[in-house]
Amino acid sequence: MRHRTIDRLMTREVVSVHGDTPFKEIVRTLSQNQVTAVPVVDGEGRVVGVVSEGDLLRKTADQAAAPGGPPAVPNLKTWERAKAEGTRAEELMSAPAVCARPEWTVVEAAQLMEVQRVKRLVVVDGDDHLKGIVSRRDLLGIFLREDDDIRREIVEDVLGDTLRLEPSALAVHVHDGRVEISGRLPFRGMIPAIERMCAMVDGVVSVSCTRLTYDVDDTERGGGRS
Repeated sequence: MRHRTIDRLMTREVVSVHGDTPFKEIVRTLSQNQVTAVPVVDGEGRVVGVVSEGDLLRKTADQAAAPGGPPAVPNLKTWERAKAEGTRAEELMSAPAVCARPEWTVVEAAQLMEVQRVKRLVVVDGDDHLKGIVSRRDLLGIFLREDDDIRREIVEDVLGDTLRLEPSALAVHVHDGRVEISGRLPFRGMIPAIERMCAMVDGVVSVSCTRLTYDVDDTERGGGRS
């Protein structure tokens, strides 16, 4: 069982800006390309940061006050105030950029997004050169897998190769990513492992093993039949 890697999901044609790109040019780039953020690269194409709509909107928020009056957002931290006053990408960007590698799995990318609380990851190679961008929407693309593809992976990789079960003893049905497994197992204790491993397959929405029966209840002392 292998999770899909980022290089199969990421957007490869990525627009970027340089550190000296002025504020209005960044806004224009975002608007023309219908994106919400762009990587900032140096002269050799290495990613040094990311500038997003959120970074740019600090200027709008800070300039909303009347001339000579108190700041519109009085609680801005020093670094946030510096961004609000910035005029070039290198002054406005968030750095360092939160990056991923093309060979990372969907799971690894999703975990990093959750920990860092970001909506996208810049994908770079070993030398930090820009290779693409992967977004939350891209990761959700795994749930567009065909049911037959999901079923094949469960039958061949999970039940067959990993758990060494006889596929003919079990019936696997997949509909809209919802997996239902029925049949008979040698031991009751195998059910949690089947549920857990099937749930890890890319594209699976839910797993039901309520129709599985077993010969021996190895979860209770002395065993039993069902």
